[in-house]
Amino acid sequence: MASVLDEYEDSQNTRQSAQQHSRLSAANIGITHSGFVNVRLEEEKPIFNKQRIDFSPPEKINHFAVCNNQLCMSLGKDTLLRIDLTKPDQPNQIERGRKDDSKVNKLFLDPTGSHLLISLSTSECLYLNRNTQKVRSLSRWRGHLIESVGWNKLLGSETNTGPILVGTSQGIIFEAEISATEGSLFNTNPDQYFRQVHSLKEDGKPAPVCCLEVERGLENKFFIIATTRKHLFQFVGKVAEGSEQQGFSSIFTQNQDLLPSFQEFPANMGYSEITFYTSKLRSCPKAFAWMMGNGVLYGQLDYVRPDSLLSDVQVWEYTTDIDLSFNKPISIVLTQFHFLLLLPDRVKAICTLNGQVVYEDVFPDKFGILKKMIKDPVGGLVWIYTERAVFRYHIQREARDVWQMYMSMNKFDLAKEYCRDRPECMDMVLAKEAEHCFQNKRFLESAKCYALTQNYFEEIALKFIEAKQEEALKEFLLKKLNNLKQSERTQITLLVTWLAELYLNRLGQLESDHNSIIFQETRDEFRQFLSSSKHKECLFNNRTTIYDLLASHGNVDDMVYFSVIMQDYERVISHHCQHDDYSAALDVLSKHCDEKLFYKFSPVLMQHIPKKVVDAWIQMGKRLDPKKLIPALMNYSQMGSTQQINETIRYMEFCVYQLTVTEEAIHNYLLSLYAKYKPDSLLWYLEQAGTHASEIHYDLKYALRLCAEHGYLQACVLVYKIMELYEEAVDLALQVDVDLAKSCADLPEDDEELRKKLWLKIARHVVQEEKDVKKAMNCLSSCNLLKIEDILPFFPDFVTIDHLKEAICSSLEEYNQHIEELKQEMEEATESAKRIREDIQEMRNKYGVVESQEKCAACDFPLLNRPFYLFLCGHMFHYDCLFQEVTPHLTVYKQSRLEELQKKLAAATQSSKSRHRPAPKEDGDSTSLGKGSAGATREQIKSDIDDIIACECVYCGELMINTIDKPFINPQKFEEKSNANAVTALKPGMPHSQFLLHHQHMTHPPRPGRLEYLIGIETLYVNSCAFKYEDFST
Repeated sequence: MASVLDEYEDSQNTRQSAQQHSRLSAANIGITHSGFVNVRLEEEKPIFNKQRIDFSPPEKINHFAVCNNQLCMSLGKDTLLRIDLTKPDQPNQIERGRKDDSKVNKLFLDPTGSHLLISLSTSECLYLNRNTQKVRSLSRWRGHLIESVGWNKLLGSETNTGPILVGTSQGIIFEAEISATEGSLFNTNPDQYFRQVHSLKEDGKPAPVCCLEVERGLENKFFIIATTRKHLFQFVGKVAEGSEQQGFSSIFTQNQDLLPSFQEFPANMGYSEITFYTSKLRSCPKAFAWMMGNGVLYGQLDYVRPDSLLSDVQVWEYTTDIDLSFNKPISIVLTQFHFLLLLPDRVKAICTLNGQVVYEDVFPDKFGILKKMIKDPVGGLVWIYTERAVFRYHIQREARDVWQMYMSMNKFDLAKEYCRDRPECMDMVLAKEAEHCFQNKRFLESAKCYALTQNYFEEIALKFIEAKQEEALKEFLLKKLNNLKQSERTQITLLVTWLAELYLNRLGQLESDHNSIIFQETRDEFRQFLSSSKHKECLFNNRTTIYDLLASHGNVDDMVYFSVIMQDYERVISHHCQHDDYSAALDVLSKHCDEKLFYKFSPVLMQHIPKKVVDAWIQMGKRLDPKKLIPALMNYSQMGSTQQINETIRYMEFCVYQLTVTEEAIHNYLLSLYAKYKPDSLLWYLEQAGTHASEIHYDLKYALRLCAEHGYLQACVLVYKIMELYEEAVDLALQVDVDLAKSCADLPEDDEELRKKLWLKIARHVVQEEKDVKKAMNCLSSCNLLKIEDILPFFPDFVTIDHLKEAICSSLEEYNQHIEELKQEMEEATESAKRIREDIQEMRNKYGVVESQEKCAACDFPLLNRPFYLFLCGHMFHYDCLFQEVTPHLTVYKQSRLEELQKKLAAATQSSKSRHRPAPKEDGDSTSLGKGSAGATREQIKSDIDDIIACECVYCGELMINTIDKPFINPQKFEEKSNANAVTALKPGMPHSQFLLHHQHMTHPPRPGRLEYLIGIETLYVNSCAFKYEDFST
């Protein structure tokens, strides 16, 4: 960690650099106003952020190397310090083990961080592997002062470097290979081989090889870059695939006959340094920067070019504050858009895009002179060290302001590339690009860019209008429209309307210029705009405005096209009808099948193309309501041609016979058409329509009136028959045909009187009108209701009897036969009455035997104590018990009738008691007569009561059957009834029949014998198989 004072100093430097950066950013002028407001919530961090490492070396730092998070430094005279930056708390210190005065000249660390080469001032070289603690000497390298190493990025590993290139201070380039594994018994050196492959000269003399870089391009092509103090050499050659392990000697061999490509500069500051920028690990470098005496040569690396690897080369000359005599640049590091120059007391960052110094960091004197600057290609950190301190730079968001530089250079595509995630910057770039294109008369490109900006819409539109660039204005409006959201309806409506006006103006201008090709292209573009699904809603909501615009320009074709798009088929059909193109109108109707449009335009179309219209109706089938088409049909059937009338009938027949339409209006209209134009089909239609009024779908009265008006009598007869007006039918049929009248006369089968009347009409007509006696006799044979005497009055007085003789004889024979049948029926009736009287007398003398111990089937008390009933089935009931059993099961009417009879019986009984008072003798006859009359009335009332309650046995009759599924008593009253002896074993819900069987068994157990009594009966009579006993004596 850095100390408190150092942190304060670093923060001050950071703030100054940020303020300088903000001033540079604000220096941009001439940018069109943008709709974006750039608000920063906090101060933006600088691109180059310096941090001092919390490290105090025990000795002075001589040299420093870092790569792949592996840091190596030479301390003092004989110490090497290795630090793994992923484990900074575990440093590794190694002694070189040299006792001579040799010093470290340079340190070289490979890209993997595994192989460290230590070049000594005594022209020796040592090797240290990351996995070992032992420094080993490279004996084959002895005698050469190593100045540079070109590592093999393709074949290098942790244990083997692969073929590498080594540059010396004498300009010789060697190829070597180092292995960290132990050699054989006779070869323990790590260096596998060390051979010269090339030598470089400068001004005819050997020059030190300052830097070496080996890169592989496409198709197994290798590029080698070597620099001296004033020259930059390039060696290009191919290596056979699979032979990369053999080294790079073949590349130099391929360039022996040709002079190598090189760059030469006159100034010499005693050394040079080249650096490369690689965007991704293990990828080829994309750019380079070479620090030499005249400045910094920088550019791009193009691996496709056959002769040279360098492209877009520029030279940045040193500023006036850099004096090669006093403060020469020490090191250089290249980043994506900058290169950093290390001077003895400061670091400068120069932008490679414009060559401007964008950052300068001055180091305090307390740290001493800056010695070296190194970049770790893996971590991306830049390291700087002095003898007593180590610093590192974090490079953050280096491309944040690159867009401004590209924009100032008019490289707008690159500028947009580097501000993709910053909309406010993108807007400025687009505005600047649009302005640039406008000034250079590239109006369409300018319009496309303006449409993407947030600049004021009105200013841009007026700008194009003033320049009279309608095409550019249209392009601007189109792009702006496509960028709007669906919620911005007002803006969309404005732009759509304006664009429609521009298109129509352009089409009118092209049409007047007779430029057919461009006119057609513009029309296609306009129609594509009208049919755009994105703006369909807006066009539909404002279709009236678009129609008005099209109409004002007289653009009928596009109006029809727009109507089709808007599904405004009514307008399209109206257009075709106005231009007498009825077939096209019908095609639109048939294609879209809109019922309302059919109803509206059928009258016009029916007048001109009736057959096609009817075909279209038939094709629509049940989707059309025929009743709504009747007005048009009636109009043109009255004033139209024969074809129209025939087509009308054809459609009506289709509705009736195929669609089975039951609407009365349809059938009435078809009936009227038949009556007026096709009478042959009228009678057939009436016959197949049905013979009953319930089957008929037309108005019978209307049909009768219609047929009568046109004199179709036979049709009228048929209608009368359906209406069941048989008299009118016969009267009218006699005017047509007697046989037709006969068929009508037989129709009222259930009314013989009417039939006879109808046949008499026919007979009268035959006799009086046709004067055909033979036909009259045929009427007698056709109807069995007519007799000769019925038709004789119709004949005149002078008619002869010859033709009537047979009919009169036949009539007399029928009368005789009828008289004989009546006599036989009378005899049978007399015999039947006699048998009935005998049966009644027999029933009156019938009796039954009742034993003295017999009990009532209902109450189980002795039967002979009270009046009782005896049924033929053997059940016997007291009068009151039977009354109670039967009454609940009677209907409401019979119950009310029974109550009424009981009241009358009580009244009759009271009346008879009052008449028992003593009376004079002379009134005896009258009293006896009144008594007999009252007794007869009382007996009649009792007979009526018996008819109700004793019509059948309550246990054996229909009453029992009807109550078999009902409980005998209500379950709620079960507990009350359970105390009665008659229901000892009764359970709730027991059926009535089951209870009666149980009751009969309990009350009438079988007895061994019986005692018969002869009962004197004062009044005993039969009533529905029941004997009633009222007064008795033993």
